[in-house]
Amino acid sequence: MPCFWCARLWTMDIKEVIQTINQMRADGVIERYAIGGAVGATFYLEPVATLDVDVFVAFRSDPENLLANPRPIYDYIKARGGTVEGEYIVVGGWPVQFLPPTGPLAEEALAEAVEMDVEGVPARVFKAEHLAALALQTGRAKDKARLLQFVESGALAAPRFQAIVTRHGLGDAWRRFERQFLGDAP
Repeated sequence: MPCFWCARLWTMDIKEVIQTINQMRADGVIERYAIGGAVGATFYLEPVATLDVDVFVAFRSDPENLLANPRPIYDYIKARGGTVEGEYIVVGGWPVQFLPPTGPLAEEALAEAVEMDVEGVPARVFKAEHLAALALQTGRAKDKARLLQFVESGALAAPRFQAIVTRHGLGDAWRRFERQFLGDAP
């Protein structure tokens, strides 16, 4: 069972991050967003230590520029007293990374994100199945550990997860993961 005070502190800090992001959306700085990575996973799993909040965003389109420009996000946060530390924007004590979706799987995850409640504040979060598929795709040791957590916790809807794995060409990676970590599991 997670520590009550740890969970309380997490929701208080993350609530400020979410409120800021929701305001950025309302003010037209970003089109839509969803929380991914380790913080996104904590909506479905036990909290884990993480350094930052990964926020995937649909940047406003600029017909004169083919690349996503994060400057409006940085300018918005800095104008409201936020600080920039390297690639992070610090909000509510959390280093936040604003990331464009980096391929079809992340784009689908952003488009299909679900709304969760954090102490009365709506937060868009990747679905568990997308978080697990992204962990499988990324393939680092910590991602494999998170994927195993998803499997063992029962947080995944197996048919939906399998459909995502198939649709995004991750079948071989999933079979390797099953052999390595799940043994004879179906």
